Amino acid sequence: MPQLTWQKSSFSGDESGNCLYLAAAPDGTLRLRESDTPDEIIATTPAPLGHLIRAARAGRSPWPPYAAGRVDSGAAS
Repeated sequence: MPQLTWQKSSFSGDESGNCLYLAAAPDGTLRLRESDTPDEIIATTPAPLGHLIRAARAGRSPWPPYAAGRVDSGAAS
């Protein structure tokens, strides 16, 4: 894999381990990783990532435990 240039999200705070990084790969895909698990990398394309960002900004989530108005008790099911 070629060397990627990672950019920290402008929504990430300080270096407390809650930072999201994004890189563009030569094949046109986007790569995402979190600062606390930098070896775990997700590949996506711009369209699905755009849909996810718009849904998050609108308070919608594709994952039921984190849907707007629901609270996760932290208990395993």
